[in-house]
Amino acid sequence: MELLEGIETRRSFRAFKSTPIPRDVVEKILKTASKSPSYTNTQPWEVAVVRGKKKEELSNLLYELAKSGAVPAPDIPHPKAWPPELERRSKEHGARRFQALDIEREDIQQREALRLANFEFYGAPCVLFLFIDGTLGNWSVFDMGAFAHGIVLAAHSSGLGSCIQASLGNYPDAVREFLGIPETKHLLLGISIGYPDLEARLNSYQSTRVSIDDFVQWYS
Repeated sequence: MELLEGIETRRSFRAFKSTPIPRDVVEKILKTASKSPSYTNTQPWEVAVVRGKKKEELSNLLYELAKSGAVPAPDIPHPKAWPPELERRSKEHGARRFQALDIEREDIQQREALRLANFEFYGAPCVLFLFIDGTLGNWSVFDMGAFAHGIVLAAHSSGLGSCIQASLGNYPDAVREFLGIPETKHLLLGISIGYPDLEARLNSYQSTRVSIDDFVQWYS
């Protein structure tokens, strides 16, 4: 797959086939992503690859926490507010997605089921949890964004789909305890990876992008 084509055609998937991903394919994806740039070449990324029985057990744990109403306590706090234009984009995105899925605003049950599907990893056979050392700051978080983008592009090039999920960072203590990861490591997010189920209704929606005229100013 040509590079620009890969960037332009990558999308998020929220329904996957149960087909396992060979370990060597996952290793290739991570090796490729490790070529991502980082501040002074610090390469701050640390990854937990969760598959098979462990994935199912962790899914059950996180699902029950979310279902019970456990208060999220992410290591990287979620935004409390957005500038007006970004707030508008976010709300329009949510409304379009619910419309594509025929979920009414008042349908609390279906909205809750959609939220909880995050913690089932959308049926993906493999989940990557991205960590950094807790002493690191904004530049390293920025580096992790580049690394995460490298992962999803490499997965796309390998014929796989992916979904970056901030919600998988909602209960970092539970994830760390389950995986035996030190408290000194901060959990940023999870990325579900698998062969996308192209027939699934959840995959019928694609997000939109603003024109470059909305975010670029030219100077000469």
